[in-house]
Amino acid sequence: MEWRDEGILLAMRPHGEANAVIEVFSALHGRHAGLVRGGGSRRMAAVLQPGAQLDLTWRARLEEQMGSFTVELIRSRAGRVMGERLALSALGAACALCRYALPERLAYPQFYATTQEMLDRLGDAGWLRLYALWELHLLEETGFGLDLARCAVTGAQEGLAYVSPRTGRAVTGEGAGEFAARLLVLPAGLNSATGFDLTDARDALHLSGYFLHHWLAESVGRPLPEARARFLAALG
Repeated sequence: MEWRDEGILLAMRPHGEANAVIEVFSALHGRHAGLVRGGGSRRMAAVLQPGAQLDLTWRARLEEQMGSFTVELIRSRAGRVMGERLALSALGAACALCRYALPERLAYPQFYATTQEMLDRLGDAGWLRLYALWELHLLEETGFGLDLARCAVTGAQEGLAYVSPRTGRAVTGEGAGEFAARLLVLPAGLNSATGFDLTDARDALHLSGYFLHHWLAESVGRPLPEARARFLAALG
């Protein structure tokens, strides 16, 4: 069995003295693990960094086996954001959430493209908004998408300001009425490429985090990865 693909390195762990086992999120083969012979070497340490874009060749005798990877570095991402603590934390959170939420060997081509674009723009202007939207895409891809198109009460498409924690549906300020304090804030900046500040980022990640915790994590049966909590702490 053999295939060639491109993918994002999610994690690496040593295997024996010289080898490593890696997990990748690939374009056509989804989340996939495999052995890299010599992956524990000093030379490969610079290649096998979380978020790295890799050219992958996977081989195994049988399809159900873990198999082995031959990898070539296309571009590094960790090095690019090494001096930016917040962006580096977001990179770690995204890789950890992919490992946590995506089933093994199931392709998500559209979400892969979204993930690749978001990671490529970490540290650029507007990247926090892209990350916040990425978490909402992750919820949607795993079957827990929110309905943010129109108000659940009035049907309006403008002025959406809240999300119901019970249904995941958007609500306007008018529709929320006296129940606004019980709802989650929907940052207006999510729908605009400008005007998305740190307060919006915190509100957006509180919103997606609520459903990641109460919907996704409860279905998975284990808590969200610590890397996401570290990112939130870095956000302040």
